Amino acid sequence: MFAEVAVPVYVRQTFTYQIPSHLEPLARVGCRVTVSLGKKTLTGFIVDLVEALHSDEIEVRDIEEVLDDEPIIGPVILELTRWMSDYYYAPWGECLRAALPAGATTISERLIAITDAGRAELAHGTSGGAPETKLAALELLAGVETASARLLEREFSKQKAAAIIRSLEREGFIRTWQKAGEAGLKPRLENAVRRAGDTDGDGKPLNERQQRVMAELEKREPLGLSRLLELTGVSSSVVRTLERRGIVQVFSREVRRDPLAHLDTTNETGVSLTSDQAAALDQILERLSTGTYSTFLLHGVTGSGKTEIYIKSIRAALNLGKSALMLVPEISLTPIFSRRLRAEFSDTLAMIHSSLSEGERIDEWKRVKSGHARVVIGTRSAVFAPLENIGLIIVDEEHDTSYKQEESPRYNGRDTAIMRGHQVGAVVVLGSATPSVESYSNAQAGKYSLLKLEKRYGERALATVETVDMREVFKRHGKQQVLSDELKAAIAENHARGEQTLILLNRRGFSAFLLCRSCGLAVPCPNCDVTLTYHRYDSSLQCHYCGYIRPVPRTCDACDGQYIQYIGLGTEQLEARLTELYPAMRIARLDRDTARRRGSLEQIIMEFASGGIDLLVGTQMIAKGHDFPNVTLVGVVSIDAGLALPDFRASERTFQLLAQVAGRAGRGARPGRVLIQTYHPEHYSVQCARSQSYEEFYRREMEFRRAMSYPPFSVLINILVHHKQHETARELAEEVARHLREQAREHHLRVLGPAPAPLARLKGEHRVQILIKARSRSPAREALDIAMDRVIADGHSPRSIAIEVDPVNLM
Repeated sequence: MFAEVAVPVYVRQTFTYQIPSHLEPLARVGCRVTVSLGKKTLTGFIVDLVEALHSDEIEVRDIEEVLDDEPIIGPVILELTRWMSDYYYAPWGECLRAALPAGATTISERLIAITDAGRAELAHGTSGGAPETKLAALELLAGVETASARLLEREFSKQKAAAIIRSLEREGFIRTWQKAGEAGLKPRLENAVRRAGDTDGDGKPLNERQQRVMAELEKREPLGLSRLLELTGVSSSVVRTLERRGIVQVFSREVRRDPLAHLDTTNETGVSLTSDQAAALDQILERLSTGTYSTFLLHGVTGSGKTEIYIKSIRAALNLGKSALMLVPEISLTPIFSRRLRAEFSDTLAMIHSSLSEGERIDEWKRVKSGHARVVIGTRSAVFAPLENIGLIIVDEEHDTSYKQEESPRYNGRDTAIMRGHQVGAVVVLGSATPSVESYSNAQAGKYSLLKLEKRYGERALATVETVDMREVFKRHGKQQVLSDELKAAIAENHARGEQTLILLNRRGFSAFLLCRSCGLAVPCPNCDVTLTYHRYDSSLQCHYCGYIRPVPRTCDACDGQYIQYIGLGTEQLEARLTELYPAMRIARLDRDTARRRGSLEQIIMEFASGGIDLLVGTQMIAKGHDFPNVTLVGVVSIDAGLALPDFRASERTFQLLAQVAGRAGRGARPGRVLIQTYHPEHYSVQCARSQSYEEFYRREMEFRRAMSYPPFSVLINILVHHKQHETARELAEEVARHLREQAREHHLRVLGPAPAPLARLKGEHRVQILIKARSRSPAREALDIAMDRVIADGHSPRSIAIEVDPVNLM
């Protein structure tokens, strides 16, 4: 018996392994296995079983171990990841790994042991090349029987440790081998206590502390040991004494790590539907009852009540005996939705997203797989939740770029959700106040059914949107202003009325960069072609792309000048300025810096919702999905940088951000007002956001896309060649482009580039970009397949070539 195994490495093929006879009863499609690949031992996935090979001359290795008693990947997810691998040009093993919670797959660990020759070398005190480092390494290894490579990495740098290991192994002073790490999905266990039946133990009377323990167990049992000790105020020795006397039993049990246990859902209630909501819901329920695939685009203005339609659709799916999946783009939205959904669906709800601890993710995943949870809410990766019998899939804020994964596998969660619905015959609902141009085009073409909610719930008016021309503000003051007079006055008036304000600035940090006024140097990131952003909260300079952090210099690195100036504005500085201007106001900030500590994001949102904060300043995290009835003023500071990005979607993203944040104002009984500060008030994305006309924006944007042959009028594939050496990246990109151009005429496509990427160096690597434009996807993929086969045949590694199908970010 042989197995086809997909492994999470950068190859698109699967590998054939023989199944040893003793493992044949365990080996099933969807099970994890450990296999050796090259010199490594990896966790892979069985994707097919075959009785025999076509040729007896093929030598195959054995599977080393089967890790699962039952398949961990079901047939639906197996087929979905197969489609992902093909569509997004990604290794199947990486797609399967993405479908499981973190920790379910592990790479091998390199182990090291010193040899007799190594001990002799250490005793002699000499070794060739670099005796001080080699002797130090041998001395570390001599003190243990076996060691992980991490032992040397802690002593030296990772790169230096690798060189030392290679040298010592080559000289015979050490031996190395690979060992598979532990695969995750382990439950959390705790000690629990219960009574031992009718026995009274050894007949001795119980003392007062022992009586307290037994009285608590009579109320409810079993109880976790730590909880029992907390309730009774006794030490663990009291319980252990009762155990020795045979009166209680202490045992180990699995404990669920519940990420929603802290939620207070007592005040969460539903509302009755408007006629427009009811009409939209009726169409969804009609398709849901037939059990056939269909996709709806629910285009509702902000505050129109899309959430109520989602909840009632989920309830209908459960009543039909089916399960439901709801995706949201940002973790910041899950506290709002999960609170409401927990109130509606209790323990049948599970939550899956990357901010959960590894244990919480594993426990939620297991509850879904076992069928205990039939409703899942989560971010992009929740599309792989192992739900059975899915009847409904909801993708809220379907336009959001957060659904696109930027690392391999580079899939789009929204489009993958649509494919999952198609495969299982589910109803898919895409919801947005500002749909993506591609989705709205699909609805206009009849591929999706369009549902529209054109009025806010309760007949509330949309907020009044005004623009403030910052060119005029500059003329008025003779210098650049962070906040216009109009916005400052509006904030003060709003606070005087007891109403709340949101201020959007889509750039975190204190200042965009530091500048030496003596020589003009801006402190660059050593790994990326960007300047470092100043963060005052920890007095650091940070790169928002690679994570590099360094202290703020006292003097200029280049000229030793002492005149350092902070240039540009970030949310941290804006918060400080607002606090100075309005000392009586309670002001807070919400961005990735303040949300870094676990639970802080939800705490800030809930405090603002309860009225504990008067003004909240933040990045795009505050712009969507939130319902704050007392917010009547929204200010937008500096949206022009987004318009200037070298990306054909810059106008669309600007319009969506403005329309979404404008939708936070006036959702309660009082009207809302929005002030947009901009140097480009005449731009059509700003004008359409001001009039809050999605249809007009769509018309103008489609004219631009048609003229430039951008999606939906073409298919794009972005090829990014990256390497630490600029010349190597450039030469490889030219070879890829040459092979593509050989296919261009036959496959009716255009090949643009190679050219330096807008961010030409990122995370220490030089990046060169090639863009394929085609009328349809099939010929583009055929040409790409042929070109990549030729590039690999020429001896180039595919590791340096990142391929993104349907890119949403060309930076």
